[in-house]
Amino acid sequence: MTVLRLPWLELCVLIPLVGAIVVAPLRDSDFARRTCLVFAGLTALFAVGAWQDFGLLQASQAVSGRHLTASILGRELFVIDHLSSPLIPLAALLHLLTIAVTSRTKIRRFSFAGALVSDALLIGTFSCQEPWHVIGFLAVGTSIPYLELVSRGKPTRGYLIQMALFVGLMAAGWIVVEREVAASGTAFWGMLLVIVAMGIRCGLFPFHGWMCGLFEHATFGLALLSVTPMVGVYGIVRLIVPMASNGMLWDLGSWALMTAFYASGMSLVQNDIRRFYCYLFLTHSSLVLVGLGTMTSIGTTGALCIWLSVSLAMTGLGLTLRALEARRGRLNLTEYQGLYEHTPNLAMCFGLTGLAAVGFPGTFGFVGMEILVDSVVMASPLMGFAVVIIGALNGIAIVQAFFRLFTGCRYNSSVSLKIRVRERYGVLALAALILIGGLVPQRRVTSRHEAALQLLQSHSDHQVTSATP
Repeated sequence: MTVLRLPWLELCVLIPLVGAIVVAPLRDSDFARRTCLVFAGLTALFAVGAWQDFGLLQASQAVSGRHLTASILGRELFVIDHLSSPLIPLAALLHLLTIAVTSRTKIRRFSFAGALVSDALLIGTFSCQEPWHVIGFLAVGTSIPYLELVSRGKPTRGYLIQMALFVGLMAAGWIVVEREVAASGTAFWGMLLVIVAMGIRCGLFPFHGWMCGLFEHATFGLALLSVTPMVGVYGIVRLIVPMASNGMLWDLGSWALMTAFYASGMSLVQNDIRRFYCYLFLTHSSLVLVGLGTMTSIGTTGALCIWLSVSLAMTGLGLTLRALEARRGRLNLTEYQGLYEHTPNLAMCFGLTGLAAVGFPGTFGFVGMEILVDSVVMASPLMGFAVVIIGALNGIAIVQAFFRLFTGCRYNSSVSLKIRVRERYGVLALAALILIGGLVPQRRVTSRHEAALQLLQSHSDHQVTSATP
Protein backbone atom coordinates (compact mmCIF):
# COMPACT_ATOMS: atom_id res chain seq x y z
CA MET A 1 0.00 0.00 0.00
CA THR A 2 1.24 3.49 -0.83
CA VAL A 3 2.16 5.56 2.22
CA LEU A 4 2.08 9.27 2.92
CA ARG A 5 5.38 11.12 3.21
CA LEU A 6 4.78 11.88 6.90
CA PRO A 7 2.59 10.24 9.57
CA TRP A 8 -0.03 12.97 9.13
CA LEU A 9 -3.03 10.87 10.15
CA GLU A 10 -1.46 9.50 13.31
CA LEU A 11 -0.40 13.01 14.34
CA CYS A 12 -3.92 14.34 13.67
CA VAL A 13 -5.25 11.86 16.22
CA LEU A 14 -2.39 12.04 18.71
CA ILE A 15 -2.03 15.84 18.97
CA PRO A 16 -5.58 16.61 20.18
CA LEU A 17 -5.41 13.71 22.65
CA VAL A 18 -2.21 15.12 24.12
CA GLY A 19 -3.85 18.54 24.12
CA ALA A 20 -6.84 17.20 26.04
CA ILE A 21 -4.51 15.80 28.71
CA VAL A 22 -2.76 19.17 28.99
CA VAL A 23 -5.95 21.26 29.02
CA ALA A 24 -8.08 19.13 31.34
CA PRO A 25 -6.43 20.14 34.66
CA LEU A 26 -6.25 23.87 33.82
CA ARG A 27 -8.48 26.06 35.98
CA ASP A 28 -7.91 29.36 34.17
CA SER A 29 -10.59 29.23 31.45
CA ASP A 30 -8.98 31.88 29.27
CA PHE A 31 -5.58 30.16 29.39
CA ALA A 32 -7.28 26.81 28.71
CA ARG A 33 -8.90 28.28 25.60
CA ARG A 34 -5.60 29.63 24.28
CA THR A 35 -3.85 26.33 24.94
CA CYS A 36 -6.67 24.40 23.32
CA LEU A 37 -6.52 26.71 20.32
CA VAL A 38 -2.83 25.91 19.82
CA PHE A 39 -3.45 22.14 19.77
CA ALA A 40 -6.52 22.52 17.53
CA GLY A 41 -4.52 24.71 15.15
CA LEU A 42 -1.70 22.15 14.95
CA THR A 43 -4.25 19.42 14.28
CA ALA A 44 -5.81 21.45 11.47
CA LEU A 45 -2.35 22.11 10.02
CA PHE A 46 -1.46 18.42 9.93
CA ALA A 47 -4.91 17.55 8.55
CA VAL A 48 -4.39 19.93 5.65
CA GLY A 49 -0.93 18.39 5.21
CA ALA A 50 -2.47 14.91 4.90
CA TRP A 51 -5.00 16.21 2.37
CA GLN A 52 -2.35 17.90 0.23
CA ASP A 53 0.09 14.99 0.50
CA PHE A 54 -2.62 12.61 -0.70
CA GLY A 55 -3.38 14.90 -3.63
CA LEU A 56 0.28 15.14 -4.62
CA LEU A 57 0.61 11.36 -4.62
CA GLN A 58 -2.19 11.19 -7.23
CA ALA A 59 -3.39 7.99 -5.61
CA SER A 60 -6.29 6.09 -7.13
CA GLN A 61 -6.83 3.91 -4.07
CA ALA A 62 -6.52 4.24 -0.32
CA VAL A 63 -3.25 5.53 1.11
CA SER A 64 -2.03 4.72 4.60
CA GLY A 65 0.08 6.64 7.06
CA ARG A 66 3.72 5.78 7.70
CA HIS A 67 2.85 2.28 8.95
CA LEU A 68 3.15 3.40 12.58
CA THR A 69 -0.11 1.71 13.53
CA ALA A 70 0.87 -1.38 11.54
CA SER A 71 4.07 -1.73 13.54
CA ILE A 72 2.15 -1.39 16.82
CA LEU A 73 -1.15 -3.14 16.08
CA GLY A 74 -0.04 -5.49 13.32
CA ARG A 75 -2.35 -3.92 10.72
CA GLU A 76 -3.15 -0.53 9.27
CA LEU A 77 -5.68 1.50 11.23
CA PHE A 78 -5.62 4.96 9.64
CA VAL A 79 -5.90 5.36 5.88
CA ILE A 80 -6.98 8.13 3.53
CA ASP A 81 -8.73 7.97 0.16
CA HIS A 82 -10.76 10.21 -2.15
CA LEU A 83 -13.78 10.07 0.17
CA SER A 84 -12.02 10.97 3.40
CA SER A 85 -9.30 13.30 2.10
CA PRO A 86 -11.41 16.50 2.45
CA LEU A 87 -13.37 15.23 5.45
CA ILE A 88 -10.30 15.07 7.69
CA PRO A 89 -9.34 18.77 7.30
CA LEU A 90 -13.02 19.69 7.45
CA ALA A 91 -13.36 17.99 10.85
CA ALA A 92 -10.25 19.76 12.14
CA LEU A 93 -11.44 23.12 10.77
CA LEU A 94 -14.87 22.83 12.41
CA HIS A 95 -13.27 22.20 15.79
CA LEU A 96 -10.75 24.99 15.33
CA LEU A 97 -13.41 27.56 14.42
CA THR A 98 -15.72 26.49 17.24
CA ILE A 99 -12.94 26.83 19.79
CA ALA A 100 -11.64 30.09 18.31
CA VAL A 101 -14.96 31.96 18.38
CA THR A 102 -15.99 30.82 21.86
CA SER A 103 -16.81 34.04 23.72
CA ARG A 104 -15.80 34.90 27.26
CA THR A 105 -19.37 34.38 28.47
CA LYS A 106 -19.25 30.73 27.38
CA ILE A 107 -15.69 29.59 28.13
CA ARG A 108 -16.57 28.46 31.66
CA ARG A 109 -19.31 26.16 30.35
CA PHE A 110 -17.55 24.88 27.24
CA SER A 111 -15.35 21.80 27.70
CA PHE A 112 -12.13 22.45 25.79
CA ALA A 113 -10.70 19.07 26.72
CA GLY A 114 -13.87 17.41 25.47
CA ALA A 115 -13.62 19.35 22.20
CA LEU A 116 -10.07 18.07 21.64
CA VAL A 117 -11.08 14.48 22.39
CA SER A 118 -14.00 14.90 19.98
CA ASP A 119 -11.56 16.21 17.37
CA ALA A 120 -9.33 13.14 17.74
CA LEU A 121 -12.24 10.69 17.61
CA LEU A 122 -13.80 12.35 14.58
CA ILE A 123 -10.56 12.39 12.59
CA GLY A 124 -9.93 8.80 13.67
CA THR A 125 -13.38 7.82 12.40
CA PHE A 126 -12.86 9.53 9.05
CA SER A 127 -9.45 7.80 8.76
CA CYS A 128 -10.87 4.28 9.16
CA GLN A 129 -12.15 1.95 6.45
CA GLU A 130 -12.25 -1.47 8.09
CA PRO A 131 -15.84 -2.11 9.28
CA TRP A 132 -15.01 -3.03 12.87
CA HIS A 133 -12.68 -0.05 13.19
CA VAL A 134 -15.45 2.25 11.99
CA ILE A 135 -17.92 0.61 14.37
CA GLY A 136 -15.51 1.03 17.29
CA PHE A 137 -14.91 4.72 16.66
CA LEU A 138 -18.61 5.41 16.12
CA ALA A 139 -19.45 3.67 19.39
CA VAL A 140 -16.80 5.53 21.40
CA GLY A 141 -17.84 8.84 19.81
CA THR A 142 -21.26 8.64 21.45
CA SER A 143 -19.66 9.00 24.88
CA ILE A 144 -18.59 12.64 24.47
CA PRO A 145 -22.14 14.13 24.37
CA TYR A 146 -23.21 11.79 27.17
CA LEU A 147 -20.39 12.99 29.45
CA GLU A 148 -21.29 16.57 28.56
CA LEU A 149 -24.90 16.04 29.60
CA VAL A 150 -23.83 14.35 32.85
CA SER A 151 -21.42 17.15 33.73
CA ARG A 152 -24.17 19.74 33.24
CA GLY A 153 -26.68 17.76 35.29
CA LYS A 154 -29.07 17.43 32.35
CA PRO A 155 -31.39 14.50 31.51
CA THR A 156 -29.52 11.65 29.86
CA ARG A 157 -32.11 8.85 29.70
CA GLY A 158 -33.38 9.54 26.17
CA TYR A 159 -29.91 10.00 24.72
CA LEU A 160 -28.54 6.93 26.51
CA ILE A 161 -31.37 4.66 25.36
CA GLN A 162 -31.14 5.68 21.71
CA MET A 163 -27.34 5.57 21.56
CA ALA A 164 -27.28 2.18 23.30
CA LEU A 165 -29.78 0.97 20.72
CA PHE A 166 -27.61 2.43 17.95
CA VAL A 167 -24.42 0.73 19.17
CA GLY A 168 -26.17 -2.57 19.89
CA LEU A 169 -27.91 -2.79 16.52
CA MET A 170 -24.78 -1.72 14.67
CA ALA A 171 -22.53 -4.32 16.31
CA ALA A 172 -25.12 -7.12 16.25
CA GLY A 173 -26.05 -6.30 12.67
CA TRP A 174 -22.49 -6.51 11.46
CA ILE A 175 -22.00 -9.87 13.21
CA VAL A 176 -25.07 -11.14 11.35
CA VAL A 177 -23.76 -9.61 8.11
CA GLU A 178 -20.48 -11.51 8.39
CA ARG A 179 -22.28 -14.78 9.08
CA GLU A 180 -24.76 -14.30 6.25
CA VAL A 181 -22.01 -13.41 3.77
CA ALA A 182 -20.00 -16.47 4.82
CA ALA A 183 -23.05 -18.71 4.42
CA SER A 184 -24.74 -17.39 1.27
CA GLY A 185 -22.79 -14.38 -0.01
CA THR A 186 -25.69 -12.00 0.67
CA ALA A 187 -26.65 -10.09 3.81
CA PHE A 188 -30.27 -9.02 4.19
CA TRP A 189 -31.16 -9.22 7.88
CA GLY A 190 -27.78 -8.00 9.05
CA MET A 191 -27.93 -5.04 6.67
CA LEU A 192 -31.44 -4.26 7.89
CA LEU A 193 -30.18 -4.01 11.47
CA VAL A 194 -27.25 -1.82 10.43
CA ILE A 195 -29.54 0.48 8.41
CA VAL A 196 -31.83 0.97 11.41
CA ALA A 197 -28.79 1.66 13.59
CA MET A 198 -27.47 4.29 11.19
CA GLY A 199 -30.93 5.79 10.90
CA ILE A 200 -30.83 6.33 14.66
CA ARG A 201 -27.38 7.93 14.49
CA CYS A 202 -28.44 10.21 11.62
CA GLY A 203 -31.60 11.24 13.46
CA LEU A 204 -34.04 9.92 10.88
CA PHE A 205 -37.70 10.07 11.89
CA PRO A 206 -38.82 8.86 14.43
CA PHE A 207 -35.33 8.58 15.97
CA HIS A 208 -34.60 12.30 15.94
CA GLY A 209 -35.45 12.93 19.59
CA TRP A 210 -31.88 12.48 20.83
CA MET A 211 -30.65 15.20 18.50
CA CYS A 212 -33.29 17.69 19.63
CA GLY A 213 -32.53 16.86 23.25
CA LEU A 214 -28.81 17.33 22.68
CA PHE A 215 -29.29 20.84 21.31
CA GLU A 216 -31.73 21.59 24.11
CA HIS A 217 -29.54 20.49 27.04
CA ALA A 218 -25.89 20.46 25.93
CA THR A 219 -23.70 23.45 25.18
CA PHE A 220 -24.34 24.77 21.68
CA GLY A 221 -20.70 24.33 20.69
CA LEU A 222 -20.48 20.65 21.61
CA ALA A 223 -23.85 19.93 19.99
CA LEU A 224 -22.54 21.46 16.76
CA LEU A 225 -19.37 19.37 16.83
CA SER A 226 -21.41 16.22 17.50
CA VAL A 227 -23.73 16.50 14.50
CA THR A 228 -22.45 18.86 11.78
CA PRO A 229 -19.63 16.58 10.51
CA MET A 230 -22.37 13.97 9.74
CA VAL A 231 -20.39 11.06 11.10
CA GLY A 232 -23.46 8.84 10.73
CA VAL A 233 -23.37 9.38 6.97
CA TYR A 234 -19.75 8.20 7.01
CA GLY A 235 -20.87 5.02 8.74
CA ILE A 236 -23.49 4.48 6.03
CA VAL A 237 -20.92 4.99 3.29
CA ARG A 238 -18.43 2.54 4.80
CA LEU A 239 -20.79 -0.13 6.17
CA ILE A 240 -23.98 -0.05 4.11
CA VAL A 241 -23.28 1.29 0.61
CA PRO A 242 -20.73 -1.39 -0.40
CA MET A 243 -22.86 -4.37 0.68
CA ALA A 244 -26.54 -3.38 0.62
CA SER A 245 -28.72 -4.08 -2.39
CA ASN A 246 -29.99 -1.29 -4.63
CA GLY A 247 -33.48 -1.79 -3.23
CA MET A 248 -32.33 -1.35 0.37
CA LEU A 249 -30.40 1.80 -0.52
CA TRP A 250 -33.44 3.18 -2.33
CA ASP A 251 -35.60 2.47 0.72
CA LEU A 252 -33.04 4.23 2.91
CA GLY A 253 -33.20 7.24 0.60
CA SER A 254 -37.00 7.24 0.75
CA TRP A 255 -36.86 7.11 4.56
CA ALA A 256 -34.47 10.05 4.53
CA LEU A 257 -36.71 12.00 2.13
CA MET A 258 -39.67 11.55 4.45
CA THR A 259 -37.52 12.79 7.33
CA ALA A 260 -36.34 15.80 5.31
CA PHE A 261 -39.90 16.75 4.43
CA TYR A 262 -41.02 16.40 8.05
CA ALA A 263 -38.06 18.37 9.41
CA SER A 264 -38.42 21.18 6.87
CA GLY A 265 -42.02 21.66 7.94
CA MET A 266 -41.06 21.58 11.62
CA SER A 267 -38.38 24.23 11.12
CA LEU A 268 -41.07 26.67 10.00
CA VAL A 269 -43.04 26.47 13.25
CA GLN A 270 -40.30 26.37 15.90
CA ASN A 271 -40.18 29.02 18.60
CA ASP A 272 -36.86 28.05 20.16
CA ILE A 273 -33.84 28.94 18.01
CA ARG A 274 -31.92 25.78 18.90
CA ARG A 275 -34.77 23.49 17.88
CA PHE A 276 -35.14 25.53 14.71
CA TYR A 277 -31.48 24.93 13.95
CA CYS A 278 -31.75 21.22 14.78
CA TYR A 279 -34.63 20.62 12.38
CA LEU A 280 -32.98 22.71 9.66
CA PHE A 281 -29.80 20.67 9.95
CA LEU A 282 -31.75 17.42 10.02
CA THR A 283 -33.40 18.39 6.73
CA HIS A 284 -30.10 18.96 4.96
CA SER A 285 -28.33 15.91 6.37
CA SER A 286 -31.25 13.74 5.24
CA LEU A 287 -30.91 15.06 1.69
CA VAL A 288 -27.40 13.63 1.60
CA LEU A 289 -28.88 10.16 2.16
CA VAL A 290 -31.45 10.80 -0.57
CA GLY A 291 -28.62 11.32 -3.04
CA LEU A 292 -26.78 8.21 -1.85
CA GLY A 293 -29.98 6.18 -2.29
CA THR A 294 -30.06 6.84 -6.05
CA MET A 295 -26.86 4.80 -6.53
CA THR A 296 -25.93 6.75 -9.66
CA SER A 297 -22.66 8.55 -10.26
CA ILE A 298 -24.45 11.92 -10.53
CA GLY A 299 -26.60 11.41 -7.44
CA THR A 300 -23.72 10.14 -5.32
CA THR A 301 -21.51 13.01 -6.45
CA GLY A 302 -24.23 15.51 -5.53
CA ALA A 303 -24.70 13.88 -2.13
CA LEU A 304 -20.98 14.03 -1.35
CA CYS A 305 -20.82 17.67 -2.45
CA ILE A 306 -23.77 18.56 -0.21
CA TRP A 307 -22.10 16.71 2.65
CA LEU A 308 -19.18 19.15 2.56
CA SER A 309 -21.20 22.29 1.89
CA VAL A 310 -23.86 21.61 4.53
CA SER A 311 -21.26 20.73 7.19
CA LEU A 312 -19.47 24.00 6.56
CA ALA A 313 -22.54 26.21 6.10
CA MET A 314 -24.54 24.79 9.00
CA THR A 315 -21.54 25.06 11.31
CA GLY A 316 -21.22 28.71 10.32
CA LEU A 317 -24.91 29.25 10.94
CA GLY A 318 -24.67 27.52 14.31
CA LEU A 319 -21.66 29.57 15.36
CA THR A 320 -23.55 32.73 14.40
CA LEU A 321 -26.50 31.73 16.58
CA ARG A 322 -24.09 30.79 19.35
CA ALA A 323 -22.53 34.26 19.18
CA LEU A 324 -25.99 35.84 19.38
CA GLU A 325 -26.80 33.68 22.41
CA ALA A 326 -23.63 34.94 24.10
CA ARG A 327 -25.09 38.45 23.83
CA ARG A 328 -28.79 37.86 24.52
CA GLY A 329 -29.08 34.47 26.16
CA ARG A 330 -31.39 31.77 24.80
CA LEU A 331 -33.19 33.19 21.77
CA ASN A 332 -36.75 32.58 20.63
CA LEU A 333 -38.58 33.26 17.40
CA THR A 334 -41.88 34.37 18.90
CA GLU A 335 -40.97 38.05 18.73
CA TYR A 336 -38.70 40.33 16.75
CA GLN A 337 -35.23 40.88 18.26
CA GLY A 338 -34.00 43.83 16.16
CA LEU A 339 -30.29 42.95 16.43
CA TYR A 340 -29.10 44.09 13.00
CA GLU A 341 -28.15 47.60 14.16
CA HIS A 342 -25.89 46.16 16.87
CA THR A 343 -24.38 43.19 15.00
CA PRO A 344 -24.56 43.74 11.22
CA ASN A 345 -21.61 41.41 10.60
CA LEU A 346 -23.33 38.53 12.36
CA ALA A 347 -26.49 39.30 10.40
CA MET A 348 -24.58 39.05 7.13
CA CYS A 349 -22.93 35.81 8.27
CA PHE A 350 -26.34 34.39 9.18
CA GLY A 351 -27.70 35.27 5.74
CA LEU A 352 -24.66 33.95 3.88
CA THR A 353 -24.42 30.63 5.72
CA GLY A 354 -28.17 30.10 5.63
CA LEU A 355 -28.39 30.72 1.91
CA ALA A 356 -25.34 28.53 1.30
CA ALA A 357 -27.05 25.68 3.17
CA VAL A 358 -30.09 25.84 0.86
CA GLY A 359 -27.92 26.05 -2.26
CA PHE A 360 -28.21 29.71 -3.25
CA PRO A 361 -26.37 30.52 -6.52
CA GLY A 362 -22.77 31.60 -6.03
CA THR A 363 -22.36 29.80 -2.70
CA PHE A 364 -20.64 26.58 -1.72
CA GLY A 365 -23.85 24.52 -1.78
CA PHE A 366 -25.25 25.59 -5.15
CA VAL A 367 -23.54 23.05 -7.41
CA GLY A 368 -24.17 20.12 -5.08
CA MET A 369 -27.86 20.93 -4.73
CA GLU A 370 -28.26 21.29 -8.49
CA ILE A 371 -26.56 17.94 -9.10
CA LEU A 372 -28.70 16.28 -6.44
CA VAL A 373 -31.97 17.66 -7.82
CA ASP A 374 -31.10 16.57 -11.37
CA SER A 375 -30.20 13.05 -10.28
CA VAL A 376 -33.27 12.57 -8.10
CA VAL A 377 -35.56 13.88 -10.85
CA MET A 378 -34.08 11.37 -13.29
CA ALA A 379 -34.56 8.55 -10.78
CA SER A 380 -38.07 9.58 -9.71
CA PRO A 381 -39.83 12.80 -10.81
CA LEU A 382 -42.08 12.66 -7.75
CA MET A 383 -39.13 12.47 -5.36
CA GLY A 384 -37.39 15.22 -7.31
CA PHE A 385 -40.44 17.45 -6.89
CA ALA A 386 -40.38 16.72 -3.15
CA VAL A 387 -36.70 17.73 -2.95
CA VAL A 388 -37.50 21.04 -4.66
CA ILE A 389 -40.36 21.69 -2.20
CA ILE A 390 -38.06 20.88 0.72
CA GLY A 391 -35.48 23.35 -0.57
CA ALA A 392 -38.15 26.02 -0.88
CA LEU A 393 -39.38 25.41 2.68
CA ASN A 394 -35.83 25.64 3.99
CA GLY A 395 -35.33 28.95 2.21
CA ILE A 396 -38.53 30.32 3.72
CA ALA A 397 -37.44 29.16 7.17
CA ILE A 398 -34.06 30.90 6.83
CA VAL A 399 -35.59 34.19 5.69
CA GLN A 400 -38.25 34.04 8.40
CA ALA A 401 -35.63 33.46 11.12
CA PHE A 402 -33.46 36.28 9.74
CA PHE A 403 -36.30 38.78 10.00
CA ARG A 404 -37.20 37.59 13.50
CA LEU A 405 -33.66 37.93 14.79
CA PHE A 406 -32.39 41.06 13.09
CA THR A 407 -35.35 43.26 12.13
CA GLY A 408 -38.78 44.40 13.31
CA CYS A 409 -37.92 46.60 16.26
CA ARG A 410 -35.17 48.66 17.83
CA TYR A 411 -33.26 46.91 20.60
CA ASN A 412 -31.61 49.11 23.22
CA SER A 413 -28.59 47.75 25.07
CA SER A 414 -26.41 49.30 27.77
CA VAL A 415 -23.35 47.31 26.59
CA SER A 416 -21.77 46.92 23.18
CA LEU A 417 -22.98 43.94 21.16
CA LYS A 418 -20.55 44.44 18.29
CA ILE A 419 -18.67 41.52 16.83
CA ARG A 420 -15.42 40.58 18.60
CA VAL A 421 -12.05 40.18 16.91
CA ARG A 422 -12.05 36.37 17.11
CA GLU A 423 -15.58 36.23 15.79
CA ARG A 424 -14.68 38.60 12.95
CA TYR A 425 -11.85 36.33 11.81
CA GLY A 426 -14.10 33.30 12.06
CA VAL A 427 -16.80 35.01 10.01
CA LEU A 428 -14.27 36.07 7.37
CA ALA A 429 -12.83 32.56 7.14
CA LEU A 430 -16.27 30.99 6.70
CA ALA A 431 -17.36 33.62 4.19
CA ALA A 432 -14.20 33.09 2.15
CA LEU A 433 -14.62 29.31 2.06
CA ILE A 434 -18.31 29.53 1.16
CA LEU A 435 -17.82 32.07 -1.63
CA ILE A 436 -14.62 30.59 -3.07
CA GLY A 437 -16.16 27.14 -3.05
CA GLY A 438 -19.20 28.53 -4.87
CA LEU A 439 -17.29 30.54 -7.47
CA VAL A 440 -14.58 27.93 -8.15
CA PRO A 441 -16.28 24.54 -7.60
CA GLN A 442 -14.40 22.46 -10.18
CA ARG A 443 -11.81 20.87 -7.90
CA ARG A 444 -14.37 19.99 -5.25
CA VAL A 445 -16.78 18.44 -7.72
CA THR A 446 -13.98 16.46 -9.39
CA SER A 447 -12.81 15.11 -6.04
CA ARG A 448 -16.34 14.12 -5.03
CA HIS A 449 -16.95 12.50 -8.41
CA GLU A 450 -13.84 10.35 -7.99
CA ALA A 451 -15.01 9.34 -4.51
CA ALA A 452 -18.47 8.53 -5.91
CA LEU A 453 -16.99 6.31 -8.59
CA GLN A 454 -14.98 4.42 -5.97
CA LEU A 455 -18.10 3.89 -3.85
CA LEU A 456 -20.11 2.67 -6.80
CA GLN A 457 -17.27 0.37 -7.85
CA SER A 458 -17.07 -1.19 -4.39
CA HIS A 459 -20.86 -1.64 -4.42
CA SER A 460 -20.76 -3.20 -7.89
CA ASP A 461 -17.90 -5.56 -6.96
CA HIS A 462 -19.79 -6.87 -3.95
CA GLN A 463 -22.98 -7.37 -5.98
CA VAL A 464 -21.04 -9.39 -8.55
CA THR A 465 -19.33 -11.43 -5.85
CA SER A 466 -22.58 -12.20 -4.05
CA ALA A 467 -24.25 -13.20 -7.32
CA THR A 468 -21.45 -15.62 -8.21
CA PRO A 469 -22.34 -19.17 -7.09
